[in-house]
This record gives sequence, structure tokens and C-alpha cells, in this order.
Amino acid sequence: MSKVNPKIDLVFKKLFGSEENKDILLSLINAILPLHQQISEISLKNPYNVSDYAEGKLSILDIKAQDEKGVLYDIEMQIRGSGFYGKRTLFYWAKMFGSQLDYINDFATANEQITELEKLADLEKQGKLGYSGLKKCIVISLMDFNFFNDEKYNRCFMLKDGETNETHKDLDYLDLYFIELKKFKGKLQTVKTTLERWITFLNTAHRYTKDNLPQELAEIKEIRKASLQLDIMFLDEREKRYYESQQKFLLDENSRLKEVVEKAGIEAEIRKQIEIAKNAISEGFDDKIISKLTGLPIEQVHELRK
Repeated sequence: MSKVNPKIDLVFKKLFGSEENKDILLSLINAILPLHQQISEISLKNPYNVSDYAEGKLSILDIKAQDEKGVLYDIEMQIRGSGFYGKRTLFYWAKMFGSQLDYINDFATANEQITELEKLADLEKQGKLGYSGLKKCIVISLMDFNFFNDEKYNRCFMLKDGETNETHKDLDYLDLYFIELKKFKGKLQTVKTTLERWITFLNTAHRYTKDNLPQELAEIKEIRKASLQLDIMFLDEREKRYYESQQKFLLDENSRLKEVVEKAGIEAEIRKQIEIAKNAISEGFDDKIISKLTGLPIEQVHELRK
């Protein structure tokens, strides 16, 4: 089997979500986070396991992790978009943030004389988690499709004042990072940041082995290790079937998009020739001459004249 594609969610999770590769995940996260938020340790909350499969499908696609400050992360690679991707991302964040206080559901059966605040205060005295113990949650979406209608490939959303952009430390619990891989147009010779190198690696890893990895990528030791891990990655029969189905989807989707682009280009050219034909008709040119000038069938020119 040829070198596997790290954009396929199975490979991505096996590469970045395995205990032996935590240093690779740490490097990727730090490449995305701003300098003042850099982390030094990461622990996996749901490391890759073959039991993630359910009825031939990979049931757990995301990587959940926690850093040394207690900040929680949800990292996911997605090769397909949807009309509800933004809502899905917010749901992932809300689920992760809310799960820190799952025990609050017990209030439904608690003595009605005990208020929520009193119970939380009691829990905190016992050293258990209350509102004050909630940790920031960060969702990182690596996307092999375009989500925003511009050329910017890397952005972060957080809670700010709508007029002043002011933030507040008590509201600094949500960061949503979107990395749109297809939008990055940098060449190997021009990559500067670690993030640019990781994006380039994810986009082109299938072209290289550990022995011919370009120097621009190889100077990051975690990328060298990631390339080696892809070289030696073994997929059992169940994993291979899933991988090949996703790879087929990716190839089919790329072909479909190419056809759409080509069709749009052809239609744009036809519209242009029709406009030229209309102008020529208004100027009194003969239909045969217009057909020869524009390449439109003479029957179509006749119809335009009518």
C-alpha cells in the first residue's frame, strides 16, 4: 500500500492522536496557538484505539486533549464541508465545556431547600469541581474545504465586545480555530512559520518519504517524525477498508469540484460570446460573420437575433 494521506481522518487521528506521537500533536497545536498561549505538555483524553470503530465506521473522529494548565482541546480533520459546519463546531465546544459540570444534573433530585450555589460551594469545599474550576475549551478545525468567502486560511474566533473588541478574563473560555488547508498557496521555498510548514506537510505528505522530505519541512523535528510514522503506518483490514472508502470519496469530490470549475469556465466563456454576438447584431453584422467571430452555432445567432 502506498504512503497514506494524513488528511483522511483515520490516518490523522492515528498519527496525531496516539500516545507515542504526543510530541507531534503538541507541535501542531503550538503552531496554531498565539505565542502567549504556547504549551509545554499535552495529555490525550481519547487516544486512538481500534475500538473507535462501530459497524465498519470510525465513530470517534476528533482528538481530545488537555494541557498542563487544564485547558481542553478538541482537534479534528475534516475533508468535507456541510451547511451546518459552524453549528457543529459550536456544539463540539459547548459539549466539551458543559461536560466539565455533568454532575450538576443531580440537582433535579436534590432537596429543593438546597440552592445550586450552596451545593456548588459545598462541592468546592470538598475539593470537587464547581464553576470556578471550569477550564477554557479550544476547538481546532483543520479543513480540506473552503468555509469562509475570502483568501484568509487561518483565523480564530473568541468572545469579544461587539463594538470595542474588548475581552474579559471571566469570558475567555472559548477559542475556535479554523485552518483552511486548500487556501494556503505558499511554496516550499517561501514557508516561514511552523504552521505554514505543517499545512504544507499535510497538503503534500503523500508525495514524500522520510528520505526525500524537503529541507524546508525536515528542519522541524516533529514533521520529520510524522513523515516517518506515515512511512511505517500499518492499517489492518478493517482500517484499510475505511481508509480506502474515504480516499475514494476524496478523489470523487476533487473530480466533481474540478468539473464544476471547468463547467463554470465554459459557461462564462459562452456568456461572453453571447454578449459579443448581441452587440454585433445591434451593429448590423451578418449572422455568418457573427458565428465565425464568436464560435457560436449560426442557429444560436439566429435565435439571438429574434
